[in-house]
Amino acid sequence: MDDLELIFTMLGKSVTKELTIKEDPNDFPKTKKVANRGGKVAGTARKVTEKELGRKISNKDNYLKIPEKQKRLLKSSKTKKKVKYKILKIKKK
Repeated sequence: MDDLELIFTMLGKSVTKELTIKEDPNDFPKTKKVANRGGKVAGTARKVTEKELGRKISNKDNYLKIPEKQKRLLKSSKTKKKVKYKILKIKKK
C-alpha cells in the first residue's frame, strides 16, 4: 500500500463516518447503504486520479515488505518504463 492508496482508503472511511453522523442510520440495511455511498465517493476519486496519472493506484505489493530506504532507492533508479517493484528478501537479524 503506497501513500495514495492509503489516502483513498482514509477518504472512504472519513466520508462514511461523516454520512453516518449526519444521517444516523438505525438499522443494518441503512448503515450498509451509507457505507456503500462512502466507498463510492472514494472509488470515484481514485478512478479520476488513476486516469490523470495514467497508472493504477492499488497494487499487490505490501508496502511494509520493503523498508522505506530500499523503496526510495528503487524509485530513484526506476526508468520511464513501467517497472514493478521487486520484492527484496530481507535477512532477519
